[in-house]
Amino acid sequence: MNIILSGGGSAGHINPAIAIAKYFENHYENVNILFIGTKTGMENELVKKAGYKLTQIDVEGFKTSLSLKNLKPLTKFILSAIKMKKIIRKFKADIVIGTGGYVCAPAVAAANAMKIPTLIHEQNVYPGSAIRFLAKNTTVTAISFDESRKYLSGAKNVVLTGNPVRESIINADREKARAELNIGDEKLVLVVGGSLGAMKINDVLCDYLKSTRKENVKFVISTGKRDFDRVKENLNGVKNGGYFEILPYIHNMDTYLAAADLVICRSGAITLSEICALKKPSILIPSPNVTHNHQEFNASALVKESAAIMIKENVFDKSSLSRAVDKLLDNDALRKKYGENAYKLAQKDASKLICESIMKFASK
Repeated sequence: MNIILSGGGSAGHINPAIAIAKYFENHYENVNILFIGTKTGMENELVKKAGYKLTQIDVEGFKTSLSLKNLKPLTKFILSAIKMKKIIRKFKADIVIGTGGYVCAPAVAAANAMKIPTLIHEQNVYPGSAIRFLAKNTTVTAISFDESRKYLSGAKNVVLTGNPVRESIINADREKARAELNIGDEKLVLVVGGSLGAMKINDVLCDYLKSTRKENVKFVISTGKRDFDRVKENLNGVKNGGYFEILPYIHNMDTYLAAADLVICRSGAITLSEICALKKPSILIPSPNVTHNHQEFNASALVKESAAIMIKENVFDKSSLSRAVDKLLDNDALRKKYGENAYKLAQKDASKLICESIMKFASK
């Protein structure tokens, strides 16, 4: 069975595709996987690191308003769709799956035109533009929140699956992870601004680390590659002694998440799915720069169940962070309660549901 997967730009689109690919490989026979991506997206690093072949197409996102600037993206879309038909024929694809990001649009659109079974997966409540564009002609539309249905009028075979979480995350062991990272009895606080980083989170963490020192605690900050040098310079001269570690990007996120006692992060849907699967209490700072403010909605779902603390970016500073960190780090029972409540929200069989949903049509 030959399967093409396409999703790109940020890890939030790529990791679900990798999770789906791994599930197919682990539970079906004679599976061949091909990923489609762009030259500049994070898929170039993450997909290859996961051990899959990546074929590149030249495509870019459309402007949200009517503009002559959309002529170039439209031309690239048409040319990429033509190229995708050739790729699909050569690979003899049985299924084509898109997990969001503009790169998946020509891949899934080409497969739809060729009457090949297709599936698209939306991670957030409000579907992205590529998903909305593709839904009416796609075989299966997989959603993570039931509320998404109202934004997908005309879509066929809408299935509520939740967000796929990599099996390496689901199966991660806390004690093994802490031993691998050489973490002793100190409390580990993992700070992640998303795969591309978050300057606001980085800046507030720098202010916090310069003025606050908690005993028996270690902070690990994943800054994002583009902000790493700036953060490193900002903290230059600050007394460390193992109190914090700065990393540009964390590839073995399963290990760090499993080892963490507390996670400080944005509230992208995939990040939250991984946190919930590993019973992690969290402090969430929703990005205000997303469509329909979906990150705040995501965070609110955890706050409602006493699984996380949310701090909106407009009030996120050293003081608000310090209060939230103290509340959870200084109270073991509360931290455990938040983690257990997060686990109740975990969606552990999403990859299975996604694969089974499309296989019903692939086998016809």
